[in-house]
Amino acid sequence: MDEISEQLQNEIRAFRDHFRTLVLATCSPEGCPEASLAPFILDDKERPCVYVSELAAHTTNLLSNPRASLLFAEDEIEARNPFARRRLVLQCQAKTLSGDSAEKILEKMEANFGETIRLLRNLPDFHLFAFDIIEGNYVKGFGQAWAISGNRLEVQFLRRG
Repeated sequence: MDEISEQLQNEIRAFRDHFRTLVLATCSPEGCPEASLAPFILDDKERPCVYVSELAAHTTNLLSNPRASLLFAEDEIEARNPFARRRLVLQCQAKTLSGDSAEKILEKMEANFGETIRLLRNLPDFHLFAFDIIEGNYVKGFGQAWAISGNRLEVQFLRRG
């Protein structure tokens, strides 16, 4: 990886790491799209992980169709132009986690999000999902868009308007 790609990858990762929640897009078995929000953390493989309830449509959607899209978008207040907001969009494959790996992630979530996770862990309808990133794109502004891939958000190439 050249120095420019490495700097850009670090910028993209810092942008993602600025967030505590992500926008999650899933699809119902009937093909109906559903957008929602969920708190997340990264696991040791740098996969975004969410702990969500079956009472939410996104959970039942992920259980029946594990493809998802994740969005991280710059706050409107911080953006100079609403058409050029910085954003990171990731196409992912969701995996349900259980056992020791799930326990480790839930402990990390509890450390980050506090008492709420401790309470949710006692509820039987919650599932822990990790998202393996297939591909995505990072838009920094007009004419500044890059293709990325993998959990480490590796820059693939520059796309220009």
